[in-house]
Amino acid sequence: MKRIRFPKRYLIVILTFISTCVCYIERVGFSIGYTVAADAAGVNQSSKGTILSTFYYGYACSQVPGGWAAQKLGGRRILLVSFVIWSLTCAFIPLDPNRVVILVVARLLVGVAQGFIFPSIHTVLAEWVPPHERSRSVSLTTSGMYLGAAAGMLFLPSLVKFRGPQSVFVAEAALGAMWSLLWIKYASDPPRPEHPKATAASFGESLLPMKRSQKVKVENGGSSVKTAGIPWKSIIFCLPVWAIVVNNFTFHYALYVLMNWLPTYFEQGLQLSLHDMGSSKMMPYLNMFLFSNIGGVMADHLITRKILSVTATRKFLNTIGFIVASFALVALPLFRTAGGAVFCSSVALGFLALGRAGFAVNHMDIAPKYAGIVMGVSNTAGTLAGIIGVDLTGRLLEAAKANYSDLSTPESWKEVFLIPGLLCTFSSIVFMLFSTGEKIFD
Repeated sequence: MKRIRFPKRYLIVILTFISTCVCYIERVGFSIGYTVAADAAGVNQSSKGTILSTFYYGYACSQVPGGWAAQKLGGRRILLVSFVIWSLTCAFIPLDPNRVVILVVARLLVGVAQGFIFPSIHTVLAEWVPPHERSRSVSLTTSGMYLGAAAGMLFLPSLVKFRGPQSVFVAEAALGAMWSLLWIKYASDPPRPEHPKATAASFGESLLPMKRSQKVKVENGGSSVKTAGIPWKSIIFCLPVWAIVVNNFTFHYALYVLMNWLPTYFEQGLQLSLHDMGSSKMMPYLNMFLFSNIGGVMADHLITRKILSVTATRKFLNTIGFIVASFALVALPLFRTAGGAVFCSSVALGFLALGRAGFAVNHMDIAPKYAGIVMGVSNTAGTLAGIIGVDLTGRLLEAAKANYSDLSTPESWKEVFLIPGLLCTFSSIVFMLFSTGEKIFD
């Protein structure tokens, strides 16, 4: 019997899925560990928001350079270097809220390192994954973020309770090191177009730009095209790119606000203990994992069966996801029980993840050869959302605490969730008007 070979591109997708999972365990882990340490040290909400948002300053600075580096040096190499840097930082930096300067520098460094990860991943996927598999491949890879966040919410509060906040950093560094070893052993660059295996693997042409526009003859008599340099001006002034940018901003505003402040909402807004909540606290992120993959499978089904065009598919899933999330976010502070709050936040984050089958894959539709660059540009906007949203939420809560004496009233949290809710509605309209599923950049 002929042995069925597991395609290498599937292994690459699985490894990138694990990488995003580990990255978000780190992000959620810092939020949980730092919140416990900061509360014990008497740090106020505004100062907490500043420290929590520091990561995103570094993250924002490295998005576009990350895309450029992945294009020039290879996404596989840059992804590995990024993991090694942030893992070593977590291993050697103390989680002490009183050592503010050291903590700020460490979070900036982790942010810079992780800022190279997603542009590198999308460059790798653009090289390895054929067009008819892109939606579910990107959805599976990015769903690792949510599974990582869910795992972090489930296990890390107990780790912090029994081993202290510093144990989170140790666990995160160990996970980063283990993934790096897997990537070194199993990852490789894809076969080039002139390679005999390229046709069977669905790599009919190079998806990355080369330095000069010319054709190079290869030994078998074929040719491969070297395209022009990166069309920065066309990318910056392209309306479909801006539709992706706006939706990326909104998605990450909502995600980062909930990811960084949901623990505070449960503990101070609803007077609940994260440890005592058990597995229910992971449901919002587990829902994101499920809905992200559902969205990817739906998108590929609608496109391959020709039920909807690529453009219609992206707009349909993006609109459904963001509109439902908008209503759920606005309603969230009205739910005053653990079950109600978990349900509402699960709906909000789940449908936001469904919307990623619209905007988050769209850069590979319109610019497959420049996927890492467009991802870097749009993810910069998403990172700015983290800086603005996380810091602004801290300031809003500090003002609410002054007005209402504590944070246990629905009014204290109304503006916190209203802002991302309104942004979701606005962004869905922008995507409906200006997005396209057609390739714009050759």
